Amino acid sequence: MLYKKYLTKEQALQKLKHYCGYQERCHHEVKQKLYDLGVSKKDHDEIISTLIEEGCLNEERFAIAFAGGKWRQKQWGRVKIKYELKQKQVNDHSIKKALNQIDEHEYSKTLKDLAIEKYTALKDEQYLVRKKKTMDYLVQKGFEPGMIIPVFQSLTEKKSPYT
Repeated sequence: MLYKKYLTKEQALQKLKHYCGYQERCHHEVKQKLYDLGVSKKDHDEIISTLIEEGCLNEERFAIAFAGGKWRQKQWGRVKIKYELKQKQVNDHSIKKALNQIDEHEYSKTLKDLAIEKYTALKDEQYLVRKKKTMDYLVQKGFEPGMIIPVFQSLTEKKSPYT
């Protein structure tokens, strides 16, 4: 049987400072790391408080970095970003602040570009199949249906249904 090596509060704090130092973390990830390290439950709150006080752990900063990264790297929409942040148990205020960092003009442009790219790639499909697959793709990427429909209408209004 394997026995977990338990760390002292000070050892755990040093490990977590390093853990938070090379990438932004949310409170949920740090709590999980505390469990993984075998730190006594009674020390969790105190360690997390120390990390927050020392500026190593900031959930709002994490949310902004996470949202910006997923937006720029993977071109996720707000719906998917919000869902993922909720999965990480980030508070609503931090989520709202992070989503507000995404430039509205850039967001709309990316949505339109993705729609054109996907619709064009499906040129061998029938019109309705192309439309459905393109819209499904954009919803899966996390864009709001209320934004997808007008973009899609402007994309297809000049084309005949047989193109």
